[in-house]
Amino acid sequence: MTGSSFWRRLSGTAISLFLYFSITADPARATIRYEVSLIPPEQHLFHVSMQIPDVKDEVIVQLAAWNALYQIRDFSAHVQRVEAFAGADTLPIEKLDKQTWRVRGNGTVTVRYATFWDEGGPFATQLNADHAFINPAMILMYVPERRSETVQLDISDLPHEWQIAGAALQQIDLRSRLRFFSFVAPSYDQLTDAPIEAGSFVQFDVPALDPPVRAIVHGNDWNRKRVEEALRRICAYEVKLMDGAPYPHYTFIMHFGKAATGAGGGMEHADSTAISVRSDEDFANVAAHEFFHLWNVKRIHPASLDPVDYATEQYTRSLWFAEGVTSTYAAYTLVRTGLWSKGQFYGDLSEQISELEERPANQWQSAEQSSLDAWLEKYPLYNRPENSVSYYTKGQVLGVLLDILIRDRTDDEKSLDDLLRSMNEEFGKPNKSYRDSLDVRLTAEKVAGGSFEDFFHKYVAGVEPFPYQRVLSMAGLKLKTVERKHPTVGFSIGRDETGSVMIRSIDRGAPADLAGLRVDDVIVSWNGAEPPRNSERWAYGHRKGSTLRLGIRRDEKNVTVELTLGEMVQTLYGITEDDGAGEKAKRIREGILRGTTQPVTASVHR
Repeated sequence: MTGSSFWRRLSGTAISLFLYFSITADPARATIRYEVSLIPPEQHLFHVSMQIPDVKDEVIVQLAAWNALYQIRDFSAHVQRVEAFAGADTLPIEKLDKQTWRVRGNGTVTVRYATFWDEGGPFATQLNADHAFINPAMILMYVPERRSETVQLDISDLPHEWQIAGAALQQIDLRSRLRFFSFVAPSYDQLTDAPIEAGSFVQFDVPALDPPVRAIVHGNDWNRKRVEEALRRICAYEVKLMDGAPYPHYTFIMHFGKAATGAGGGMEHADSTAISVRSDEDFANVAAHEFFHLWNVKRIHPASLDPVDYATEQYTRSLWFAEGVTSTYAAYTLVRTGLWSKGQFYGDLSEQISELEERPANQWQSAEQSSLDAWLEKYPLYNRPENSVSYYTKGQVLGVLLDILIRDRTDDEKSLDDLLRSMNEEFGKPNKSYRDSLDVRLTAEKVAGGSFEDFFHKYVAGVEPFPYQRVLSMAGLKLKTVERKHPTVGFSIGRDETGSVMIRSIDRGAPADLAGLRVDDVIVSWNGAEPPRNSERWAYGHRKGSTLRLGIRRDEKNVTVELTLGEMVQTLYGITEDDGAGEKAKRIREGILRGTTQPVTASVHR
């Protein structure tokens, strides 16, 4: 994703040692202790008890307003009946704002509440009769000035047939007969950066990896050998690329098939990721992206997001690099490990360029502005092509162009790989945040030995058209365009947190607009059947003028909307190899595909 995440962390070794001594010690010594009951799971209620020691006169507690996505989602809206106690005595509690409470008392204060969650996907939290997936920041309050203190999370009342796994955290079964499990972390931030899965799942270690990588799989429609092999290649390659693993152990939590409800995709965490995809055929790109976040985001992190403020928006200009260039490396990983052919790699890059260039907003929204505006993505209007471009898409293309320029300037002796490794040495390993786009540019200049001020001014901060032909030719590549006419429904669809298919955007003046469709209409039926996963892809298989009959639920009423398919002219871009390219350009092209560098005078690859 991506999505939001938390940046400050101890080294993997420090966490492992801390967890070892904490888990073997008396659990009552944890500074702030949470106990969460899951009974009964079909009610979707987490019953939370928070014990806060050493309170003097009063304590302020809050629940995060955002987490896992750059969206204010107000998790306090899920909370019911907040109470406070000192022993058996009830304490006065006052709500100060939508997410903050003041409790008056002394000594050890206990805050109790329930919170309702049944939203699928890696960016939410879910509790039902089938399983529990927990992003802890969505259910656990915190004391704002005490986030750096030790925390312990106890999960009780687990259904007897369920297992439980905490990503990147050790677990202990203190009272196995009572289904009671504990997780300990050095701080609230580190606890909330470790999602938890409970239920009936498959668990295995990915073969031939050291440090170990564990996979937790909930759901169906997946092949273990295919998943194991893809994860093995992805992890081994990216660890080698970045000169070693930054973790003592790593966990993939994956939801496949019917278990992949809600928003799909992946969410990165310090030593883990949560991924939700319909089929294992779709997961490799997501896995490669999320695993690379180990370095680019979790260790190499921007100053504008450090430290995290859970209560309000945090604006950054760096998401084109943090997310977009991570997408560059997801594609690089897949082609360099043989999970993609070079044709698939060129096809993916072509799709990113086509997506970017067909959005009118590309003419006025820069990569940095797209990053700043991430907090608007929850609004359907903002996501229309005329209103925004994706920092993922723009950043991925910028990453490839920057890679080619570095290789060309250094005679293919250096590359974008060296830029990432250099930033890891300067910022990641010492846990030092970088200054948004500035330190990315300065590192590129250090690696390439020349200025990139013009490139960053025009294409990162500015909106000048990307120099595709000029730069791609340096890598022996050509960009071709073709215009195609195809049917269109004139609207886009997506799933909400409950899995319902909704109208996300409508093209102005399109038949859907004229027929009276509205944004946020829920599609109950599509020509008498289930809605497709992609509305435009469905339209490709039909003709202009074909009738589409939609069953719509709107304002608690069912209505029928009938429309005819329109037609649109689309300019598609395609990457091809230039057979007439010079030797230097061919070497750069092969270096990108293989992840190698080799100057003219060298006889061996890096």
